[in-house]
Amino acid sequence: MENMSIREIYEKNEHKLLSRYASFSDESRGRDKPEEESDMRTVYQRDRDRIIHSKSFRRLKHKTQVFLAPYGDHYRTRLTHTLEVSQIARTIAKAIRCNEELTEAIALAHDIGHTPFGHVGERALTKASGKNFSHNEHGVRVVERIENSGKGLNLTWEVRDGILNHKTALNPSTIEGDIVRVSDKIAYISHDIDDGIRAGVLSEDSLPKKLTDILGNSTSARINSMIHDVVANSMDSEKVKMSEPYWNALIDLRKYMFETLYTNEIVKKEEIKAFKIIEILYEYYMNHIELLPEEFLLMENENTRKSDIVCYYIAGMTDNYAVENFQSIYIPRSWSVY
Repeated sequence: MENMSIREIYEKNEHKLLSRYASFSDESRGRDKPEEESDMRTVYQRDRDRIIHSKSFRRLKHKTQVFLAPYGDHYRTRLTHTLEVSQIARTIAKAIRCNEELTEAIALAHDIGHTPFGHVGERALTKASGKNFSHNEHGVRVVERIENSGKGLNLTWEVRDGILNHKTALNPSTIEGDIVRVSDKIAYISHDIDDGIRAGVLSEDSLPKKLTDILGNSTSARINSMIHDVVANSMDSEKVKMSEPYWNALIDLRKYMFETLYTNEIVKKEEIKAFKIIEILYEYYMNHIELLPEEFLLMENENTRKSDIVCYYIAGMTDNYAVENFQSIYIPRSWSVY
């Protein structure tokens, strides 16, 4: 042990302490561009740190979760959602003896490819370009080709796989990616209810009793019960799962949220405007692609479609920047200050 680096000690301890189904740092499939190993940090610790220090991660604080431009400081943003997913995922990973650093890295980056204005931005870019735009696929593109002035973050294969496959219907290749996939659902269902109650659209009493009897009668109770159920059903298993009653209740609660919150006129009253802003920006940059930053223009030299490049650029905008960009292009300066 005396001649071992701190990283090597961590790696050795992982084999002693983690589940046989965990992803061991010294068995990673590696990076596209090989790098010299750190003496202090494992590969997944380095990935986590690169994500936290990236510009794309910081921009999540100004991207919509559910409520567009809410009045109040306590509504979730895409960043606070990401942090809540990370907290839930790490709790589960630690309990079932999986790799916390890999889990955290995937969780912190799982929504890094999200568009401005939440999912409405995805739909607007899909309609404008005529090609499906998915934030999970774009997230991989961000960390591989766009971040770090076009050099990418050179993350490990396991983290990129987790970003790509965090959506409900997909299957991550690692158990840590699976933890994040489930934790994402637990987080957004729970905190979207909390925000819905804060906005006066929902109330605790309005939630279906048959579902709250299973999951719990408060946000914290639901998160706690679902985490316990996942841990109880995933211990010493190669897959992360809930019991059938809990999973069915979560899916039914998600359906209820679509009916009462996600499509609610009060919540979505500004969506038409946001959708139009994205469409107009797309049309403008299709006609003025030379205005894009250099890292995007280089993609055109790599034979990437112009329409795709414009989508990638707009997807990186925050809500605020998209609005300000729209105003600077189309609103006369003397009017926009009033």
